[in-house]
Order: sequence, then C-alpha cells, then structure tokens
Amino acid sequence: MRTSMDSEQLAEMAAEACDDRKATDIQLIRIDEVSSLADWMVIAGGLSEVQVRAIAKSVEDRLEVEADRLPLRSEGLNEGKWALLDYGELIVHVLQPSERGFYDLEAFWSHGKHHGFMSSNLSQAS
Repeated sequence: MRTSMDSEQLAEMAAEACDDRKATDIQLIRIDEVSSLADWMVIAGGLSEVQVRAIAKSVEDRLEVEADRLPLRSEGLNEGKWALLDYGELIVHVLQPSERGFYDLEAFWSHGKHHGFMSSNLSQAS
C-alpha cells in the first residue's frame, strides 16, 4: 500500500534502514535551502565492503516495500567502498571510513541543517 510520504519521512526511513544493518555515524542533512540537488542527504558508515552493500540493500528494500520507491540511479555497489542511492529528493551515501574521510561530505554540506540520528540499537544494548 503506497502512502504519500514527504522527503523528511523518506530520509528518516532510509536512516532507520541504515541502522538496521548497524551503520556507523548516521547523519541526516537537510540541503533543500542551500541546493537544488535534493531535499535531504543521509550519510552513513560501513566498516567493510560487505557491510556497505548490506546497508545499501537495506535502504533499497525498505524504501521499495514501505514507500514504493526505487532509486533513480545507484553507484558504487559492486566495489563496496562507497554506495550512492539517488531518489531525487533524497540522496543516500554509504561509505567506508577511508572514503568518508576523503570525501568529507559532512563538511561539504556543513551549510545544510544537520539532524542527528539516534540509533534504536543504543536503547537495546543492555
């Protein structure tokens, strides 16, 4: 069942899907006021090629099932060092630490509004 979803809800859903695969340091950045590229950017870390691909697959699956959305394009999935999923109003980046440090997307988009993501896994770790 398709429900109308705004870009912020889509970004939160993508962040939750990253969290489901234990992504590190998940960041949501609202960029619609500083760029026409997208409304939101989700940046997440993966510690291995397998984890980067698993996180990206989790996002793709979740947004397809719950929001009836497929990425307009995707990049980097085969290599697993970084992955990009472009949904138009939402862009998801999943990067290994060396790539994340090199590209430093958080600094590049520092003029956007950063929204922290609280992992649900933290509350379950007891």
